[in-house]
Amino acid sequence: MLYSTTGSKTELQAVNQILASVGQAPVTSIDTETITDQNGNSVTVVTNPDVAIAYDTLWEVSREVQGEGWTFNKEYNYTFTPDNNDEILWPNNVLQMDLSDDPRYISYREKDTVKRNGKLYDRMNHTYTWTEPVYCDVTWFFEWEDLPSPIQDYITCKAAAIVSSRLVGDPTQYQILQQKEAYARAVAMEYECNQGDFSMFGYPRQGTYYKN
Repeated sequence: MLYSTTGSKTELQAVNQILASVGQAPVTSIDTETITDQNGNSVTVVTNPDVAIAYDTLWEVSREVQGEGWTFNKEYNYTFTPDNNDEILWPNNVLQMDLSDDPRYISYREKDTVKRNGKLYDRMNHTYTWTEPVYCDVTWFFEWEDLPSPIQDYITCKAAAIVSSRLVGDPTQYQILQQKEAYARAVAMEYECNQGDFSMFGYPRQGTYYKN
């Protein structure tokens, strides 16, 4: 079998890598079924228990890692426009959102925003009301296929170590997977530094800075 050197790793490949790391057989597909929970809502679940643990852990770690905020998923001064009710709904694909700290928006110093009831809430002025577009610094949550390969590899290695602790409980295996996770994170950080063009003084979005 030939492997492409371009494109991203699929969820199935990541799940099989996790399963192989803990001594489980690979699968040809991630089979799911739809069930009804206690509240009458339809929920899609993975049918194979081991695959379900690997898949759920992969998504759990993906949200955790992306939540750190990287160059690929962090965006500054992104515009959000109030709806007809003068409210700003919190998008489903946003992990973190806060008013921009850009010096141009001095009035934002009189506001303090959080997520509340699925909306952007101003704690300082106790209101959900926004009468004009606002500029926010955002950390997005991306689907698996849209993640850079070094980030995918790091997430997969981290998930494999967690699955090992949950399914196997072998301290030696767990230690080996943790070492691989540490290496994958180092590669991810190298990628982040290259993408971010950081210097020893940081990389401010405004003003003068020194870049080595």
